[in-house]
Amino acid sequence: MKNEYIPQLSTIRKVVKHTDIEYTFTMDYEGDVKPGQFFEVSIPKYGEAPISVSGIGEGTVDFTIRRVGKVTNEIFENYVGDSFFIRGPYGNGFDIDIYKNKELTVIAGGTGLSPVRGVVDYFARHMDEVKSASLIAGFKSPDDVLFKDDFTFWKEKMNVIQTVDGAPEGYEGPVGMVTKYVPDLKFDNVEEAVFICVGPPVMIKFTVMEILKLGVPEENIWVSYERKMCCGLGKCGHCRMGSTYICLDGPVFNYVDSKELMD
Repeated sequence: MKNEYIPQLSTIRKVVKHTDIEYTFTMDYEGDVKPGQFFEVSIPKYGEAPISVSGIGEGTVDFTIRRVGKVTNEIFENYVGDSFFIRGPYGNGFDIDIYKNKELTVIAGGTGLSPVRGVVDYFARHMDEVKSASLIAGFKSPDDVLFKDDFTFWKEKMNVIQTVDGAPEGYEGPVGMVTKYVPDLKFDNVEEAVFICVGPPVMIKFTVMEILKLGVPEENIWVSYERKMCCGLGKCGHCRMGSTYICLDGPVFNYVDSKELMD
């Protein structure tokens, strides 16, 4: 019987620097995984950190990591050819089939783009499998934009609004919160349109409010919640909200099932 607590050693195949504190690590991994799921990433003597899947390849999985603590600081000392431990995947991910043949809009804030990157990239490469696809992605500033090369490709394939909260003089791109651009979205049938919203809790709250104003049914909205997932197996209780364990029942939820969750 497999012990779910035992991690496997994974080799770094590629490292991409996005900002001074945000890198994507492409790691060896063989197995089934969905966008939106997460792994526990660990280095002996330093501990574990829950990291969302930000990309899925042939025999690889991507983790976009922000340097914010003891474990992630140490991870950033490793480069191509080095290794660290991973265990997972855990939790619910995004089921691509749900969004096929729909009018899909993905709205992401900051590093919230990482868990949905796989969904966006899939439909950018398979536009024949969706009626329409739009992405609204917001960042603090132009220097904080993640996946710049991906954005170049996505903008060729789908409707993309890449906005920033604030910009230096001379910046010509969209400026403002992602909520600013929701009312302008157009649909052939808004009652069948589907949405994915990922980002900080306050961003999700106000973005969903704008989505509902369009007439989108609650059950057509999916969100992803970030919590401190420690064990990943529903045993430690760190991620529990009421009777819900984010590591087991989430992190991806239909909005109907998540709207009452409170700390």
